[in-house]
Amino acid sequence: MLRQFLQRQTLARRIVITFTLMTTIVAGTLSFGIAWTLHHTEEAILSRSFEKTAIRVADHLRQGKEPHPEDDRRIFIFPDHDIPPAFGNARYGFSEMKEDGRDYWVYKHVDRESGKYYLIVEDQHDFEEWEDILAVILLVSLLAAVFGSFILGRLMARRVILPVSQLAGQVRGLSAYLPVTPLAEGYVDDEVGQLARAFDEVFARLRFSIEKERLFTSDVSHELRTPLMVISTSCELMLTSDLSPQGREQVERIAGAAREILALTETFLTLARAEFGKAIDQIDAKGITLNALVEEKKEQWTEAATAKGLVFQLHKEGENKGHYHAILLRAVMDNLIRNALYYTEEGWIRLTLEEGGFRVEDSGIGISDLEKKEIFQPFMHGAKTPGKGQGLGLSLVQRIVTQQGWQISLESLPEGGSRFTVRMEK
Repeated sequence: MLRQFLQRQTLARRIVITFTLMTTIVAGTLSFGIAWTLHHTEEAILSRSFEKTAIRVADHLRQGKEPHPEDDRRIFIFPDHDIPPAFGNARYGFSEMKEDGRDYWVYKHVDRESGKYYLIVEDQHDFEEWEDILAVILLVSLLAAVFGSFILGRLMARRVILPVSQLAGQVRGLSAYLPVTPLAEGYVDDEVGQLARAFDEVFARLRFSIEKERLFTSDVSHELRTPLMVISTSCELMLTSDLSPQGREQVERIAGAAREILALTETFLTLARAEFGKAIDQIDAKGITLNALVEEKKEQWTEAATAKGLVFQLHKEGENKGHYHAILLRAVMDNLIRNALYYTEEGWIRLTLEEGGFRVEDSGIGISDLEKKEIFQPFMHGAKTPGKGQGLGLSLVQRIVTQQGWQISLESLPEGGSRFTVRMEK
């Protein structure tokens, strides 16, 4: 139970709890030991004192003298005196008994020569007051020790956790794309220093892998642009010549696919440059508005929807005059509409422009709650249509949205289908 409780706490709290608990156990054990020792020491000393008193009383009785009480002690001699009923069952030797709600020390002794036995009784009231004072002192000392250990534990926890917190802050502030100073340089060769060196090693491998991926993406995207431009130009030239209806349809499909690949290539190249640290305005200073993009792509989206027997709807609920990165915005909107086309067999696809963003809705098969959690992961397909697409479109959308600081959400429509909402302005 304690282990599970500690596992749910922060490291600093674990240190404070452990330190306080250890002090409580040690101080509590010490206080109990002091009380136990005092009690048994008291019993031994009093037993010896009463024994001496009993010897003196026996000497006085043998000499025919009347024994006199001492130290607030009372003496009862049997059969000469009546023994109080409360002390009648006293055992031989030293013991503690009660009479009328008060505690007494009782010592029972037998004089073998005279055959008489007698009791020596002393009230514990004064001594109990000292015991109560001692108990209060021990309790206050225990509470002070626990409180002091709590305060000291917090101070120590801060000092112990400080290097770990500093290391965590440095790790959070690092960039995987830029050279960094090794973290271990600022730490001594202790556990934190070893952790910093481990971070350096892992981060170096991570930065190397990301750099390889970035260079590969950049190189491939750059090299594909030329052949794609050749394909697009050749298709345009072929469309100006006399072609059969079937041939013209095939060339137009090739031209459309080339345009999509070229747009995707531009997107990957732009992302690679942006992630390398170039500011967006250095890559695409002009930008584009949502309205301008819709006017540019509306005909293409309408034709694609009509070719599949769907209705493309365009609604404008609000005015948005913001300028956004043209290539990345085209990629987001194209991929969301293309995704709707993939998963809608009949009905409609709706693009709604609103203040601060836009929505893409469809009357398709929808997305289950389980799939929503992973739909933006690479190579993720809908369970109902596993052969559609490559599973990269929504992953690319998520990557662009994150890079641009936008937000995207997904929800199911009551009548079926899905709704993707992109917010570009908070």
